[in-house]
Amino acid sequence: MTGGDSLPTTARALVAEIEGHLLVAAARAEGRTAAARFTAPFDWLGDARRREVEERFEAEYLALARASWQRTAERAGRLRGEYEERYRALRRRLLAGFLLGACAVLGCAGVLVAVLVAGRG
Repeated sequence: MTGGDSLPTTARALVAEIEGHLLVAAARAEGRTAAARFTAPFDWLGDARRREVEERFEAEYLALARASWQRTAERAGRLRGEYEERYRALRRRLLAGFLLGACAVLGCAGVLVAVLVAGRG
């Protein structure tokens, strides 16, 4: 998102908070625009009723956006956990493979040394 992984924790939190405010402001603007489009055909509504409908539409739009963001954040958290577990499992398998390979090389080297020493003696 921000690429600020090298930032201190407080700065990272501040950047995240600012991003959140900007995201909410953008959603509010989108909601107002959508509400105006929605009420445009209702020319029989008075100005006061039109504003009331637009405000309620905007509030509902923002509530739906927040719910969507919450589901997305929860899913991202679950995916992060799954990927971290897979990464740990991969690291364990790679380490085990490396150790097994190192043991095989050392074993072969030991046998070779034993054969060479026995051949001289």
